[in-house]
Amino acid sequence: MKVTYNWLKTLIPVELAPQEVADLLTSSGLEVEGIETFETVPGGLKGLVVGEVLSKEKHPDADRLSLTKVDVGQGEPLSIVCGAPNVEAGQKVIVALVGAKLYPAEGEPFEIKKSKIRGALSEGMICAEDEIGIGKSHAGIMVLPSDTPVGMPAASYFKLENDTVFEIGLTPNRSDAASHLGVARDLAAILNGRNDVSDYKVQVPGLQLLPEASGLNTVSIQVHDVVNCPRYSGLVITGLSVKESPDWLKNRLKAIGVRPINNIVDITNYVLHDIGQPLHTFDLDKVKGKAIHVKQMAAGTKFTTLDGVERTLTDTDLMICNAEEPMCIAGVFGGKDSGVTESTKAIFLESAYFSPSTVRRTAKHHGLKTDSSFRFERGTDPDNTINGLLRAANLIIELAGGSVSMDVVDCYPERLDAYRVAFSYANCQALIGKEISRATMRHIILSLGIHIENEGGDGLLLHVPRFKTDVTREADVVEEVMRIYGFNNIEVSKSISYTSFYEARNVSREVEEKVASVLVNNGFNEMMGLSLTKASHYNATDGLVKMLNPLSSDLNVMRANLLFGALETAAYNINRKNTDLKLFEVGKIYGVKEANGNFPYYEEKRIGILVTGNLFAENRYGKNDKTDFFYIKSVVEGLLKKVGVSVFKTEEAQQEGMQYGLSYLAGKKQILWVGEVNKATLKRFDIAQPVFYAEINFAALTELVAKQQIQFSEPSRFPNVRRDLALLLDRSVKYRELVDLAYATERKYLKEVNLFDVYEGDKLGNNKKSYALSFTLLNEEATLTDKQIEGVMQKLIDTYKQKLGAELR
Repeated sequence: MKVTYNWLKTLIPVELAPQEVADLLTSSGLEVEGIETFETVPGGLKGLVVGEVLSKEKHPDADRLSLTKVDVGQGEPLSIVCGAPNVEAGQKVIVALVGAKLYPAEGEPFEIKKSKIRGALSEGMICAEDEIGIGKSHAGIMVLPSDTPVGMPAASYFKLENDTVFEIGLTPNRSDAASHLGVARDLAAILNGRNDVSDYKVQVPGLQLLPEASGLNTVSIQVHDVVNCPRYSGLVITGLSVKESPDWLKNRLKAIGVRPINNIVDITNYVLHDIGQPLHTFDLDKVKGKAIHVKQMAAGTKFTTLDGVERTLTDTDLMICNAEEPMCIAGVFGGKDSGVTESTKAIFLESAYFSPSTVRRTAKHHGLKTDSSFRFERGTDPDNTINGLLRAANLIIELAGGSVSMDVVDCYPERLDAYRVAFSYANCQALIGKEISRATMRHIILSLGIHIENEGGDGLLLHVPRFKTDVTREADVVEEVMRIYGFNNIEVSKSISYTSFYEARNVSREVEEKVASVLVNNGFNEMMGLSLTKASHYNATDGLVKMLNPLSSDLNVMRANLLFGALETAAYNINRKNTDLKLFEVGKIYGVKEANGNFPYYEEKRIGILVTGNLFAENRYGKNDKTDFFYIKSVVEGLLKKVGVSVFKTEEAQQEGMQYGLSYLAGKKQILWVGEVNKATLKRFDIAQPVFYAEINFAALTELVAKQQIQFSEPSRFPNVRRDLALLLDRSVKYRELVDLAYATERKYLKEVNLFDVYEGDKLGNNKKSYALSFTLLNEEATLTDKQIEGVMQKLIDTYKQKLGAELR
């Protein structure tokens, strides 16, 4: 949010340096993130002065150029070549001296240099208004009144007013500070509270009573939904003229980044940023039936907003309607056909307090963000609506003419009272951690505009004004006291108190720390992804948790796995030439339960692991191995071993987005799955290199670890033997079948079966694949002989041929 120094000074009489103001605001919680200078004319007309044309002669080599001598009050007259047709001796003009930088109304800035034009020396430039950015005319040079002093800086002649702009990082809870008035209140409280004075008072100009209404044009107002619109006020002004705003108003708005439009719209924008009250103006001739109805329309009603977009209303959208049709989405955006235009002669001016929740819901649903909705969503001051009308109406009468035709009509059936909060001095000191005198705390509370209803021995009963939407509890008041007292004035304690405690074994935290430690030690980086993602990532959306009011189509569902977030992270890095990645994330996934109960949703903790690119960084040894399925498989099996899980079985896995993979099971419960991401999925993320991914079911793993019993066994005195087989199989054959058949065929000597290569390609033929398996054999009682080994392997080969139609490669 932008606030200007000169604007603040219209509300509070301060003569501090801008940097001091910024430091005071930052120390109170309104962090000033940046300070910049605003110039009403770019460049501030530096290097431009008033000059007098002493003589004019025709250029000997150019019909349209003149040779002039110009006195600029700095010694000898300057020789300037001028091309303007209206230049004459005796004129007072604006002269850009050598070295001055001009910012024209159109085109790029340029610097004035001493030069020769058609052989004649030119030591400056006599300027037209468009050449220095103060107008658009290029008919000729600017001719000033004859009594204008020679040598006077152009900035002084045009009375330029530069300003200092503060960029404030406004937190969502500080809606009370979303205006110059709110910031001025805080500044006054700081200056009064820290100096134990009451000298600084905030005063809003332009709140004088309006002239008596003529009663010639009136509008009836009916609020049908007082819950979502507790207060609605309005008045009518007729006989006005819509035109360009004066410079002071345009400059105020430009300084904070608001584009001036016309005097009526500019005044409503000015009041919004001045005192924080959003307003809306309707062309009175377009208020059909001269009636205002605040209500909801039927779901499906079409409404075209100011930006020309036709929107479909819901039955919860609060609308401002005339007798026949909607004219405005309350607190959010105006309609195309009811706004002020250059032909408008009479207006209905609206000032209201709308429920934050209804404005937020409507703005999110329609994807609209406006200055008004920003403030209504966070909560405005219901006691400020009349002030907003008076401030705007007085400015309109001053700048647009006209008269009040209908006096203020205020629909406020149930008053919203101030928040009542009990405050304890002792509790305040305990929370702040410093002894602050009661007189100081009391003075700060009063300087914040909080009223004291009653005083007791240790505390106060407070009435907190409604504009402080986030101050509803004692702790909130303590925070306010600490803000104004100054966070920097709270000393850091010289001692730390710590209470030791015993905690029983936390298996969940133990497993998470071990897994993270192993991954980090193996070169992995932890990432953190959003819990929200896009539904288009998933093939089926039935089981997804969908957002009712999504921020965008890219964030419309809760994630059902960690894969797609990991791929987004990988794509972001790969696009920035960081192609060798080892990433992991500990996060939650979300879904819909099959059997709906009171709460039909579930969330599960998962650990996602992604690898892609080279396994090693570029090095002088030429090691440049690529990550592959077997690398990530070794990683997850290493993790299982680290946390003490040694008993599991594997089977071929079919997971969304994966080309192939393995599922690791404990009984029938899946612990994790691992595989290669298929090319179609990678293409959606613009990833051209292979990616391998694993996802661990954290709850299943933790449960398994908790049940695991440590067992000890004597190492075998005899060596084990490994033999490999490469089998050509039908694609329908699953890895699990190979493992089960192996253990069923050889129960005595077979200890382990492992898959170490998978190949599919045209060379193998249609619907064929190749699996390379290793078999670990061990005799606990003696060393295996070659005959025993060959016998076991032959049995396995025969079984695979008979049962699965396998062929040896």
